[in-house]
Parts: sequence; C-alpha cells; structure tokens
Amino acid sequence: MDASYFRQLARYNGWANGRLYDVCTQLSDSERKQPRSCFFGSIHRTLNHILAGDRIWLARITGSEHGIARLDQELYDDFGELKAARVAEDQRLVAAINAYDDARLAATLSYRNMAGEAVTAPMAQVLGHIFNHQTHHRGQVHALLSGTRVAPPPLDLIYMGWGDSPGRR
Repeated sequence: MDASYFRQLARYNGWANGRLYDVCTQLSDSERKQPRSCFFGSIHRTLNHILAGDRIWLARITGSEHGIARLDQELYDDFGELKAARVAEDQRLVAAINAYDDARLAATLSYRNMAGEAVTAPMAQVLGHIFNHQTHHRGQVHALLSGTRVAPPPLDLIYMGWGDSPGRR
C-alpha cells in the first residue's frame, strides 16, 4: 500500500468535513440538535461521534490517551467549539498521516479497544477503517441534511480534485 494514498485521504477528510460543517452552520442550534431517525439521534450528536471516533483512533496510532469513555459521548454541546475541535483534529490527522511511509504502513498496530480487549491489526487496514468510518458517518449527516431546509454539499473525492489541483473533475 502506498502512503501517498492515505495522505490524500487525510487531506480529503479535512476538505469534506469543512464542507459539511460549513453547510451545518446554516442550521440553527435547535435544528442541528433536533431528534432525527438515525443511530446517534441528531446531526449534532453524529458529528460529535465522528470526532470521538477520530480522537480514539488518533490516540491509538500515535500512542497517546484519548479520554473518551463512550462512542456516543457528546464532546461539545456548543457547535462553534465542536467545529473548532473538528478543524484541529483534521490538522492532527493530516500531520500524523504525513509522517507515514510505506514501511510504517506494512507494520501492525496493537491497542486496546473500548471494551479493554487487546487487538492487533495491520496498520494499512486500521487507516482504511479510520477513513471509511468517517465517510460512513458523514454520509449519515449528508442524508439527515436532506430532511432540512439546507441542501447537503457534494462530498465525493473527485470534487476535491486529484493530486494538488483543486476543483471538480
């Protein structure tokens, strides 16, 4: 597996989160927190879950502590604080992934899951999971936005552009 692929996914992740959060700022706080038919119960809580998941996985791959007690933990009630934390987490993720090379991707990661069980997994699969998890839940928020007055933004990787050239392809 080529490390440049994961670097692209890290950049894409930040780009897609930025677009999604920009659209979500057009909703009122009560609209973002309105109970909806989804796993985490609202747009706001789903965005919190994505951040919680990212913090957990970043802690695992960097060997630090995450301080997350539950996957549905609401890290931020205030949307502005949540958005700022999202930007900071995306920057941390890009920095972490930029430090990877092909040899590091060929290694394994040992960590403890949320139940405290020891797990060992190939690093490339761990990184694939991190980005797939984010995409999965961004898709849920995207679908939830379809039930609001705000149109969900295009989030396909191709809209970000390939390589260093931005824009729609």
